[in-house]
Amino acid sequence: MALPQIDIVIPAIEKDLATLPHVIDALRKQVQHPIGQILIIAPRKQRIMQLCAAKGCRFVDEDTVLPITKKDIHYSSNRWERSGWLYQQLLKLGAARLCSAKYYLVADADTVLIRPHRFRTGEGKTVFYTRDWSQSEYFVTYRKLMGQKTAAPSSLVTHYMLFEKAQVAKLKKTIEARHGVSWYKAIIRSMNRKKQFAFSEFETYGNFLYGRMPQKVVLRPARNKALHTPFRLLSANKLKSLASRYRSISLHQRKDYTKKG
Repeated sequence: MALPQIDIVIPAIEKDLATLPHVIDALRKQVQHPIGQILIIAPRKQRIMQLCAAKGCRFVDEDTVLPITKKDIHYSSNRWERSGWLYQQLLKLGAARLCSAKYYLVADADTVLIRPHRFRTGEGKTVFYTRDWSQSEYFVTYRKLMGQKTAAPSSLVTHYMLFEKAQVAKLKKTIEARHGVSWYKAIIRSMNRKKQFAFSEFETYGNFLYGRMPQKVVLRPARNKALHTPFRLLSANKLKSLASRYRSISLHQRKDYTKKG
């Protein structure tokens, strides 16, 4: 069975511009599916739009994806600000309507694939990459949101995930039927916004799919390595060495959500 064509969705902000070109190049190199379009969902900033043009990607103004914008999300404390972080997660779920392919791969703008990846098997199963730790509050929110515990034996938070548009639609309908409000409002209401890590789009979609049809899901270890080195400083030999042990690297240059001043 031939691998299905997929679209790729990358939410981004200007601070991601140091890594985003490398993320795009690596996706084109390492994703073994035929790729339809690559959508960059971002604020309408000239530098981001120029990069999209240079890389042959489709720019999508983030304010046009959902009925709400980042200004409508209030998720912060005296010490941290995570409204943008939550907004990007909602954008990933909202992006289903923008894609023409049946499947779309969501990728974080700071994670570079360094080995070949397939997200569907020849038997028609979805491949989810996993890690052995997560945030406990993700599962608390999932139970409030869905009315049941998560089913997957490992964490599904691994910086990239294949979404099936039909299943995203079912997830949203399930949430809305249970809560009587739009899916994004239900997510925000189900979170304990006093907690700094209270929702995961990957845990939510992945567990929704796995809980309903585990026989249609294959779990593989993500083998992701977090680095604090700029990508431009990684030599070809260093990348080759990393690829012998890991599938991807995450270049965490913007993960400080502490309020300044």
